[in-house]
Amino acid sequence: MSELTDRLFEEILQARQRVYEVGEPTPLQKLNLRDIPAPVYAKREDLGPIRAYKWRGAYNCMAALSQADRDKGIVAASAGNHAQGVALAAKVLNCHARIYMPRSTPEVKQKEVKRHGGDHVDIVLQGDCYDETAAAAHEYAEEHGSTFVHPYDDLVTMGGQGTLADEIVMSGEGPFDRAYVPIGGGGLAAAVGCWLKRFWPNIKIIAVEGVDQASMKTSIEQGKRTHLDYVDVFCDGTAVRIPGEVTYPICSEVIDEYITVSNNEVCQAIRAMWESSRVVPEPSGALTLAGFLKDWNEGKIKNTDKSVVVISGANMDFTQLTQIARQAGIGNYETRYLRIPMASKRGQVLKYLRHMPSDTTLVDVQYGKTEGETQYPVFGIAASDEDLDTIRQTLIAKGLQCEDISEDDDVRFRMIHYQAELFQNPLFVHIEFPERPGAFLDFMEHIADIASLCYFNYAYSGERVGRALVGMEFDTIEDREAARKRLQGFPGNVIRAIREISTPAKGRITGTRPTVS
Repeated sequence: MSELTDRLFEEILQARQRVYEVGEPTPLQKLNLRDIPAPVYAKREDLGPIRAYKWRGAYNCMAALSQADRDKGIVAASAGNHAQGVALAAKVLNCHARIYMPRSTPEVKQKEVKRHGGDHVDIVLQGDCYDETAAAAHEYAEEHGSTFVHPYDDLVTMGGQGTLADEIVMSGEGPFDRAYVPIGGGGLAAAVGCWLKRFWPNIKIIAVEGVDQASMKTSIEQGKRTHLDYVDVFCDGTAVRIPGEVTYPICSEVIDEYITVSNNEVCQAIRAMWESSRVVPEPSGALTLAGFLKDWNEGKIKNTDKSVVVISGANMDFTQLTQIARQAGIGNYETRYLRIPMASKRGQVLKYLRHMPSDTTLVDVQYGKTEGETQYPVFGIAASDEDLDTIRQTLIAKGLQCEDISEDDDVRFRMIHYQAELFQNPLFVHIEFPERPGAFLDFMEHIADIASLCYFNYAYSGERVGRALVGMEFDTIEDREAARKRLQGFPGNVIRAIREISTPAKGRITGTRPTVS
């Protein structure tokens, strides 16, 4: 190993004497992942004192400072986890920290910083991204002679992070064939790779980045530290535009492979962790499991390979769960959104639903009648690749071509276009039906002889009942009134509840009316 990597190894040795003053070792847990026989263990950093690994580096760095340097005041910049680590250390070491955070930092993370640090911390919201926030923090530290505690690009900070690798070695579960570690600025990845390689030289260290935040992978490929113009912040804990000056050469030495994963793959990993252990890591905390699952699905891992994945944190805004659940898909399948052109005549949407493959799970339908001889309903489908091919071939046989629009903004924001003036004698109802295959079809079969769909808005929610807003149109007012009467007599195993709502006007659906009875 290089001299720099040897120095990092020594810093990790020294850190073992400090970090456990504020936290206990976190457990190594064997995961029971669906359909994966290869042994895989999770390093549960989400169970640490701040529910993320950052406390290790922050405390180690601040504890290693002289009292005089701490008395000058500590300055840090962070979007969340490092800030909590600095706050915890400031309280334990009885010093004061000024912590800069982006203006967009969720309130829950600000509250956690104050909870850990109390009167020992001041939070300054400045900048719209980490780079702007860090620049403000550095400027303040230089102007006031304060001590800046870097979240990753410092050997002493990295030494603290490396203690989690020491715990992996000491767990008695090794040696491991593979170790998956998240990478942003590179501090954790460099430290883990440095330590594990020293004890298990044959281990393969795989660094995992988000596909639109792969600053280290890009830098390694370019042969120099490279600044990314754009960084996706879905995995905000690893959203770094350029690797550190110290971390880059160490990572280039100890990391064997860099892989990138999409946000959807991260969401699927979060779901897999939940299904395995009832644990919900934050997106950046689930990067490693996403990388492992990607390698497994691509056949890169043998059944005998023993892997460890670092679950690096579980701090996120609760409301983000909505997006994660939507992107995670159902079961083992990713949700794909297909736009399928259909003739503007009665029964076309129902006809398609009737001929879906039996193993297909319909999780979303977005349809509104518009002008023209062809309509374009959107179907969200959680299905195997084989079922998707079956759907495509069925459509081709009918002379239709579906379009995968999973990444379109219209789908993402559920923009259902329709022209209310085209609806003929419409009736709109909000229905609840048992979330089972065929339940909605049972409903439609009862009125298919007189009704035609003109609007359909349904999204799977994970509940035992499905909810849909359904618009039907009729040739005559008499048919509409007959349908109203039929709605009153549906058994509970077909429709749980029906509520009529007002007719849409000018592109909106407005108001409500009493339950149909």
